[in-house]
Amino acid sequence: MTDKENSYQAVMARRGKIMEDSLRINYDDFELEGIAFDYEKMMSEAAYSMEEMIEIQRSVGVGNTPIVELKNFTRLARKYAQPGKGARIFVKDEAANASGSFKDRRAAVSVYHAKKLGYKGVVTATSGNYGAAVACHAAKLGLNCIVVQECFDSKGLGQPEIVEKARKCEALGAEVVQLTVGPELFYQFLQLIEETGYFNASLYTPFGIAGVETLGYEIVKQFEAEVGQQPDVVVATNAGGGNLTGTARGMRQAGNTTCKVVGASVDLSGLHMASDTDFNRKSFTTGHTGFGVPFSTWPDRSDVPRSAARPLRYMDRYVMIRQGEVFFITEALANLEGLEKGPAGNTSLAAAFVLAQEMPEDQIILVQETEYTGAGKSVQPQLSFARENGIELYFGDPKDEVPGKSIVLPASPEKITVRDIDLQRLRNSLVKNSLKEATMPLSQMELEFLAAEINSTVAEVEKIIAKLNGRGE
Repeated sequence: MTDKENSYQAVMARRGKIMEDSLRINYDDFELEGIAFDYEKMMSEAAYSMEEMIEIQRSVGVGNTPIVELKNFTRLARKYAQPGKGARIFVKDEAANASGSFKDRRAAVSVYHAKKLGYKGVVTATSGNYGAAVACHAAKLGLNCIVVQECFDSKGLGQPEIVEKARKCEALGAEVVQLTVGPELFYQFLQLIEETGYFNASLYTPFGIAGVETLGYEIVKQFEAEVGQQPDVVVATNAGGGNLTGTARGMRQAGNTTCKVVGASVDLSGLHMASDTDFNRKSFTTGHTGFGVPFSTWPDRSDVPRSAARPLRYMDRYVMIRQGEVFFITEALANLEGLEKGPAGNTSLAAAFVLAQEMPEDQIILVQETEYTGAGKSVQPQLSFARENGIELYFGDPKDEVPGKSIVLPASPEKITVRDIDLQRLRNSLVKNSLKEATMPLSQMELEFLAAEINSTVAEVEKIIAKLNGRGE
């Protein structure tokens, strides 16, 4: 191709065609009136049945991961709870999957589908865990794999966790294209897909999200068989929304429609994830508000025309936890339960430790994933990297933590708290963002679509629109 054909503007202008060729999904088939599209039709026609996905995953060492009761953690939570409070805390140990995280579920289905369609390779853009999962399953099925990764800032510095994940992707046979942080990620991703003719193993396709449905399905079946009681609350780390979306959908398919689903993210308020200067002033690559909030309020900002991850359809509560609290809980999990796990799952564990103290003792709260750990993902290298980048570290009250400036490790477990993110505000933002693409007035079909998007009613959508137009109370 000529330089003009490879320019940013030219590549972005034909992204729809590139996507269709790399997925063989015609997203136009699911479009309805105006801003509305048929989400359930997309999921049912473009993905696999639960039985098929379970078979696909089991054949490559994915799924059927154990549930583990954290009895010592529960005991600690009850120490700080009011009498009669302190729910039993469980985790679903997704680190037992083939490459060490729940993202094996997404990758196994996506790579299987690529092989079935005759693609010679797969490409994905990821900070790491998903790249390792795609590389793992591409190796199993004999496909080539390219992982596009935002790895460094403009000074060539990369976080230990990201560098660790890049090494793992390479060890599993992938070619890793390492980029500096910035908007060129999607552009170069599209270029690679077009040049290679490989399958787009995006996190946000129906295959990727449906693959996580097996996780929710297993939770219900395992608790039924092994515990004799269903979880009352499931806590999911929330970034792009696929983890929470897939888990909630799977639980519903298995018959548990009453469990409350709570999203949890690390509080990185004030840091911009596309900013070169902010990139290394955080301690986690995902699972934080820098992804969780924007992807919740506008899911279709992802690398496919319509994202299958739509967390506001399923989220009952959304809480933030701080970096220092996650590091503390990571150490506590190893010391109290003999489980050394990576930081992402421990985001939701830190939140669950607090939420359990609000719940009756006879209830159950489940952290629905863990992830593998390694030299670059453990606490000490991450804290050392933070200190080297000018972040102040000390023990005290985590409420004093300022993202990008300090990490405050709690002086005592009782100082660990959560802060609620206003779900109504997120719902309002989703409607507001949708109206930017809409022609007013909205049709009944569009109103019903937005009601489903925010897990509410048409009347509530109309009320939000009225407020946005200055006509509400």
